[in-house]
Amino acid sequence: MTEAVTPMMIQYRRVKDEHRDKILFFRLGDFYETFFDDAELVSRELEIVLTGRDAGNGSRAPMAGIPYHAAEGYIARLLERGYKVALCDQVEDPKSAKGLVKREVTRVITPGTVTEAGLLDERKHNYLSAVAGRPGGGYGLAVIDSSTGDFAVTEITGPAADQDLLDELGRIAPAECLLPAGMAEAGRVADDIRGGRLRIPVTVRPELEFQPELAAEDLRRQFRVATLDGYGCGGLPAAIGAAGAVLAYLRDTQKSDLGHLTGLHTYQRSEFMVLDAATRRNLELTKNLREGGRRGTLLELLDLTVTAMGARLIRDWIERPLRGVESIRRRHDAVDEFLNHPFMRKDLRDYLRGVRDLERLAGRVAYGSANGRDLLALKASLEQVPRVAEVLRASGPKSSALADLADRLNPLPEVVALIGRAIDEEAPPAIREGGLIRRGHDPRVDELREAGRDGKSWIAALEARERERTGVRSLKVGFNKVFGYYIEVTRANLESVPPDYDRRQTLVNAERFITPELKEKEALVLGAEERLAALEYELFQAVREKVAEDVPTLIEDARILAELDAMAALGEAAAVFGYVRPSIGAAGRIEIKAGRHPVVERVLAAPFVPNDTLLDRENSRLQIITGPNMAGKSTYMRQVAQIVLMAQMGSFVPAAAAEIGVVDRLFTRVGASDDLAMGQSTFLVEMVETANILNHATADSLVILDEIGRGTSTFDGLSIAWAVAEYVADPARIGGLTLFATHYHELTELEGLVPGVTNLSVAVAEKGDEVVFLRRIVPGGTDRSYGLYVARLAGLPAEVTGRAQEILNSIEADEEVRRSRRQVAASRRPRYITQLALFESKTDPLVEELRSLRPVEMTPLEALNKLYELQEKARRGR
Repeated sequence: MTEAVTPMMIQYRRVKDEHRDKILFFRLGDFYETFFDDAELVSRELEIVLTGRDAGNGSRAPMAGIPYHAAEGYIARLLERGYKVALCDQVEDPKSAKGLVKREVTRVITPGTVTEAGLLDERKHNYLSAVAGRPGGGYGLAVIDSSTGDFAVTEITGPAADQDLLDELGRIAPAECLLPAGMAEAGRVADDIRGGRLRIPVTVRPELEFQPELAAEDLRRQFRVATLDGYGCGGLPAAIGAAGAVLAYLRDTQKSDLGHLTGLHTYQRSEFMVLDAATRRNLELTKNLREGGRRGTLLELLDLTVTAMGARLIRDWIERPLRGVESIRRRHDAVDEFLNHPFMRKDLRDYLRGVRDLERLAGRVAYGSANGRDLLALKASLEQVPRVAEVLRASGPKSSALADLADRLNPLPEVVALIGRAIDEEAPPAIREGGLIRRGHDPRVDELREAGRDGKSWIAALEARERERTGVRSLKVGFNKVFGYYIEVTRANLESVPPDYDRRQTLVNAERFITPELKEKEALVLGAEERLAALEYELFQAVREKVAEDVPTLIEDARILAELDAMAALGEAAAVFGYVRPSIGAAGRIEIKAGRHPVVERVLAAPFVPNDTLLDRENSRLQIITGPNMAGKSTYMRQVAQIVLMAQMGSFVPAAAAEIGVVDRLFTRVGASDDLAMGQSTFLVEMVETANILNHATADSLVILDEIGRGTSTFDGLSIAWAVAEYVADPARIGGLTLFATHYHELTELEGLVPGVTNLSVAVAEKGDEVVFLRRIVPGGTDRSYGLYVARLAGLPAEVTGRAQEILNSIEADEEVRRSRRQVAASRRPRYITQLALFESKTDPLVEELRSLRPVEMTPLEALNKLYELQEKARRGR
């Protein structure tokens, strides 16, 4: 094959063979070109014209190209679709090249390794993750945002490690996940990561890169330390293996120094409230349920930050509420100070508005991809640092968090001064075409500029002189990259061309000439411009490398400013929305006075109706909430969940007062829909999510259950709902704090039967045929759902609702007869036995054995064997 192709195609083939899994963008002049299969893919995905190029011996290669200067936008679209791109650039000057210009891959861009500002959402992290298997079960997980250097590891163990890993990856939502070859090729977890509900692009890497000993050595070398114990991961071999794989992958793709990776931090999932995917979705924390955007979410409400770094951090706080009481109180102290010092808060936020994305700017400096404008943005950001520190110190902060952050800020005056001296305020985005270096920084630059300026002035005056000399008014002086400077004369005026004009190019309607004098000046101008561009690039690189020495400090400053921005934003939210500081205590009690739904209250035209909440382990750990649809049950339960989450993330809360016992996990089972892609019905989705709650909730959890059992027949659904309610209320099983909304009014009978169960309902006022939902949660249950009234509100035809009323009256009459018969029978038996036959016996050993079973932990075969065993005992009367 190689005999039939041109030298350039041979070069292309060699590079492509090393990057078969990537789209290869091959630099040819001012374009990045793709060939063969890549060209067909790029043409299809980017909707650009597919052309062809001579490949030698009469053959043509399919070709599709994009302009070099506009590559970012095209690459972004390919990354969104999960593709990887390799950039193959010219690494020598074409003018000095002997033969074919040397080309090499200078960068590989994958979904998880993007650093360019134009390819990133500045208000979201762009994470790359890696998962390593752990001997004996479990996983090591490493996560990095390569654009900021934020690098973290953890290990996930225990009987539910598979699900916990998927939950954690779901929370992080990495743009790409690295898996060792063995795990990627065989294993349900790998399938769930790349498919299922996560749909994370997976990149398979060699097993050797995940080997803990080699990874530890590589990490120690990168961080320049003798041990990793100082980062908290010394005894976590799987986490170290995952981190080593991340580091190796970044080296392979970035082709540059990773100077901003100076360490990592180890975290434990137990430090944070655990939120599974269903809970994050149901509470609409960062994405709404309609189109997946941020409108109408808790994030949209609380993200009043003024910097990109602060926006990313507050998103992280929402998705990872704290569990440590002192850590939560420390944040509350800072928010309290911002709330009570409005002028300090305003001044700080005004200064922070002048701070660009310092974290990602520092990353681009470290990678060697920062341009002149990036350095100017970095300088402008650092100039705000002493002002921010002064604002904090002037207020004499009582908050230890604010005082500590102010003391740790470093304005790096040397960096500010260097950039100010060296980089021109009008620096262009390109770094190889001159215009970067400030006048007076280097005399050589000034001399070359002066020489070039003089030559250009002479050339600019040449046109007027030659018009006067030749009498040709249409004569003009031009320039192109092929012929340089030239004098152009139209055909009609060729008789007036002087003898010292030397013809260089013939056009349809004109001819182009040069003169010895013009050629001399051209050499002066172009030579000066080339030497100037090369010198400016050299000086710029020296400045960038000098700034890179302070990248660790830049990143530290960025993270301090992000924290100040996030805390000030929460202070602003508290002031604007009327939030109060919650009291934080030990788990087991939640009391909220006049609580409000933080998002719903902002969109209602009418005043929001607040409600009180009291949940405690001793007297009211499970609250059964009944009432009509549209009356506010779901809003009430969600507002309790969001208030608890807000309190633990460090925010003040929408209430008159709140006492929040720290929650370890927050679960919501709200609504359901078919998951056709997974082959799961509404009811199966509901049961899977319920099983997840029953298997993971603890006595310190808050559980929100909405309409359990409604996806199946009435009696099946009632039975399941009753059993679930008993299970979550039982301290021997879960005993956590639970809000349970239901239309099964029979469940209200649990109050008085099961300790810790109380009834609540939504207050309703009836005026004749009219019903008014008061939105108030009051003690006691209800046996009415007002379904027909809601149906009339929805616009069902009167004929349908009228007929439904007739049927309802008939059913209720029959039920009244049956109720009378049950009451007669009940007078001869203890009251508890009359509640529901499925749950009657308290003494029958067979029922006790049935009650003790945990079907969700049994295999189908074990369940079938146990069912057969119980059936045999029942037949024998045992």
